[in-house]
Amino acid sequence: MTDTQEVQEKHVTGATIWLTGLPSAGKTTIAYELADRLRAEGHRVEVLDGDEIREFLSAGLGFSREDRHTNVQRIGFVAELLASNGVKVLVPVIAPYADSREAVRKRHRTEGTPYVEVHVATPVDVCSVRDVKGLYAKQAAGEISGLTGVDDPYDEPADPDLRIESQNQTVRESAARLHALLTEKGLA
Repeated sequence: MTDTQEVQEKHVTGATIWLTGLPSAGKTTIAYELADRLRAEGHRVEVLDGDEIREFLSAGLGFSREDRHTNVQRIGFVAELLASNGVKVLVPVIAPYADSREAVRKRHRTEGTPYVEVHVATPVDVCSVRDVKGLYAKQAAGEISGLTGVDDPYDEPADPDLRIESQNQTVRESAARLHALLTEKGLA
């Protein structure tokens, strides 16, 4: 057996790691940092970026409560499918409604697929300063409405597996905390 085969066989347990939080909280940045680390350890990893999913899988959906729920369920389905086939699936998606996230968790539980919920709990005032997409500025200028956590609800997770306050640590430290949790759960 080659070293590559040994590493590939070592990491066959998939899981969905859902990073929820406000826009510009740091979800995607943390996910890509963790993905690099997991790949270096020999894991099969996919990042289901919310913006890319909206463009391709959920094109045509708006931002109503129903459309947001549909978007989250589609992402949850794809994540569970990949995870059940041995992939570590990192999902940096806002998923603002607790009932939508719970439905995804339930799907995973029913299928026997590991699921980890991470709340990237960056305060709205920090997110609005980061404003990587200019959404907070557009909302403040009246150009858009329905911004999660500002003029549209965000249900903070009551009991996430991990809460990361990204404003108090580096991206590498945030990813390391999440990696430690995955290790503790036997997933890394």
